[in-house]
Amino acid sequence: MKNLELQKKIHTTKTLCNGQCKHGPITVLYPQGTWYKEMNKTKSKELIRQLKENENVHLGSELYYHDGKTYKNHESE
Repeated sequence: MKNLELQKKIHTTKTLCNGQCKHGPITVLYPQGTWYKEMNKTKSKELIRQLKENENVHLGSELYYHDGKTYKNHESE
């Protein structure tokens, strides 16, 4: 992110337990509120590429999303 000068657009935060160990590592994209599971270096690079190109992010590893009212589970749909 630093090499791409995206620090103003992308912020990273380490967190304590969010109750999703079986799906980790987790990335949460705001303001959309989309949770991505099983993130790795390849998926992270693709996420950053899509954000940089202002694309709708789709990694195929969506866990939760926010529908404007509440969080919904992608796996139960």
